[in-house]
Amino acid sequence: MAIGALTGCAAHGSSASGRGGQPIPAPARGGPRIGADPGGPTMVPAGAPATPGGLSMAPGTPSRAAIVARYEGLLPHAWGLHLPGMMDTLPMGGRTLALTFDACGGPGGGGYDHGLVTTLRRYAVPATLFLNARWIDANRPVFADLAADPLFEIANHGTRHRPLSTSGRSAYGIAGTRDCGEVFDEVAGNHAKLTALLGAPPRLFRPGTAFCDDVAVRIVGDLAETVVAFAVNGDGGATFTPAQVSTALLTAPPGSIVIGHMNHPGRGTARGVAAALPRLLNAGFRFVHLPAPPHGP
Repeated sequence: MAIGALTGCAAHGSSASGRGGQPIPAPARGGPRIGADPGGPTMVPAGAPATPGGLSMAPGTPSRAAIVARYEGLLPHAWGLHLPGMMDTLPMGGRTLALTFDACGGPGGGGYDHGLVTTLRRYAVPATLFLNARWIDANRPVFADLAADPLFEIANHGTRHRPLSTSGRSAYGIAGTRDCGEVFDEVAGNHAKLTALLGAPPRLFRPGTAFCDDVAVRIVGDLAETVVAFAVNGDGGATFTPAQVSTALLTAPPGSIVIGHMNHPGRGTARGVAAALPRLLNAGFRFVHLPAPPHGP
């Protein structure tokens, strides 16, 4: 059972259609530094500028110019929440679930749900945290604390929290990236930030609003990340009541990737998760980090 993702970055969420549908209305650890290289070579040498933030791409990563040359003029044929090349369920059997939480940043989206993280730690439940660059900048001490905790994997939620489109499509009223170059910027800018802070590159990406087109999925793959979708919407973009959050988790089919939000303290997410986790654990469910994605989208 899957329902559409919500933005989770505004004061109030929106409703959406189902699977694949259109929207209805550690202290910083250093390491390699990764941001546009309009005139760069196909593969970026060590230390070459590559993103608008002035950081450098890892050696062997396609440059912005290479991505534009490779995909410019290639028309997308699919747009949605669930496309080939995305990860939305777990491959392993048994009673497993993967919890993922987005932090979208920007106006109305820079909060931190300390109660949610406290609950995850209390029950030793791992989770993947998709963090936007703006949220990281607004929450540096919290970011360092989360990054130092092996219970959490830090993943890429984009530079400006935009739907990932090569043709300028929008979702939930949020304008998407307009072309292949802007797709690169949206992914690589925060990829650079996270690599510099963590000392290793992120391997997973979720677009703002979770919407993406099929060409953008391929670009993300070229940048050594995999687009992560979801099978269960756990909190409706931080609009669900605690009871609705709890029900969503308790009815999640085994093998589901669950999406929620960790940037809206005071909403129903933390209390709903706290109510559901002990029941799921007592029922024999096991919570896991997202597995290594297959090679290539």
